[in-house]
Amino acid sequence: MTLSIRFIAITISVLVLTSCKNKVEVKEHKEETKQELVKRVFSLAEHQYDYLINKIDTISPLLNPRSLNKDGSLRMAYKQDWTCGFFPGSLWYLYEQTNDNKWKIEAEKFTEALDSAQFVKWNHDVGFMIQNSFGQGYRLTGNETYKKAVVDAAKSLSTRYRPVAKVIQSWDTDAPWIQGKGLDMPIIIDNMMNLNLLYQATKHTADSTFSNIANAHATTTIKNQYRPDYSCYHIIDYDHITGKVRKKVNFQGFADESAWARGQAWGLYGYTEAYKESGLKIFLEQAKKIADYIMNNDKIPNDNIPYWDYDAVSTEEIPRDASAAAIVASALLELQAFDVANKKEYLDYTETILRTLSSDEYLAQKNENGGFILKHSVGNFHENNETDAPLNYADYYYLEALMRWYNI
Repeated sequence: MTLSIRFIAITISVLVLTSCKNKVEVKEHKEETKQELVKRVFSLAEHQYDYLINKIDTISPLLNPRSLNKDGSLRMAYKQDWTCGFFPGSLWYLYEQTNDNKWKIEAEKFTEALDSAQFVKWNHDVGFMIQNSFGQGYRLTGNETYKKAVVDAAKSLSTRYRPVAKVIQSWDTDAPWIQGKGLDMPIIIDNMMNLNLLYQATKHTADSTFSNIANAHATTTIKNQYRPDYSCYHIIDYDHITGKVRKKVNFQGFADESAWARGQAWGLYGYTEAYKESGLKIFLEQAKKIADYIMNNDKIPNDNIPYWDYDAVSTEEIPRDASAAAIVASALLELQAFDVANKKEYLDYTETILRTLSSDEYLAQKNENGGFILKHSVGNFHENNETDAPLNYADYYYLEALMRWYNI
C-alpha cells in the first residue's frame, strides 16, 4: 500500500496533469429521458446479475462477487470481507425498483449468508457489511431478524470506539495490511460510511449511545482529517494513550498530501448521511464544503468522472474511478434535499455523472464485464489489483444514485 519506487520517481521528474479539464468523448443515448435511462440500466442490471448469479453457483454458492481478477475470472469476497454487503444490497435495490419477487428471494439468500458478519469486532467495516445488506433488507421487508442483525452489528462497531481520541478505530495494528507501517491507532476516512449503522441502531433501540459515538467520531474527523481546502487525508494515526494525532498519511492515494478520489467521495456521502440522521448543522456545513471542493476542482474532467487521485502525476495514463463518481452522485442527490441554495448545481452535476456512467464508455454490454454493471473503477492502485476493473460497490452506489435520481 506504500508508494512504489516507480511513482516516487514520477513525482520527482515528470509530467504534471494540466489543470484544464479533459473532455472525454462518450457515446450517449440521445434524447433519452431520465425515466428511460433508469429503465434501460435496471433492465441491463437484471440481465447481468442473472448471469453473475449463475456463474457464482458454479464457483462457490452464496459468496459475493467483488471484482474480476486479471485473467477475467471472478474475484469473490469472503463472508467478512469489507465488500461483502454490496452485492446483496444491489439485489435489494433491484427488488425495490422492479418489485419482482425473484430479486427479493435472491437478496434474502445472499443477505442471510452473511449472518456471522454482524459479530465482527476486529474491523470498522461491519457497517458496510451489515447495513447495506441486512439494513436494506429490513427497510424493505420489516423482517425483525434483520433489525436485530443491525443492532448486533452496531454493538460490535461500538467496541472500536476510543474515548481518549473520540474516534472509532479502523484497523487493529496487527492487521496484515498495516503491519510494519508504524501506525498506533489508525482512522481512515472510510469510517464515515459506517456511522449510518450506529444511527439506525439508535432508531431501532432508542439507545442514544450509538448515535453519540457516531456524532463524536464525525466531529473529531472534521477537526483532524480535513485540510483547509476541505480535501481529506486517507489516514489519521492517533496515539492510543494521549489521543493526539501522530501522523497524517495516504496509503490509498498518490501521496500523503494528495486527494484520493474515493476518499473525497466517502467524506461527502458520510457527512450528508450524518446530517440527515443527526440534524447537526456542523455536518451539513461540512458536506456542503466538501461538495464545493469536489465540484469546483479543475482537476476533474468535464464529464465529472474523476481520476483515481486528483493530484496523481504520471507518464502513463492515470485511470478514472467510476466508483468514486457513483458515490458522489448518490451523495449529492441526498444533499440537494438539505441545501436549497445549491440544489440545481447538485442536480446538474449529478446528471452529468449518471449520463456518463450510463454511456457505452462505462456501462457494460450484456454478458460482458464478468456480469458487473459498471466498468473502469479503481480498488487499490498501489496493490496493482482492481485497477480499471468492475467493483461491486461501484454497482451498488450507481444503482442507488439512479433510484434517488428517478424518485426526485
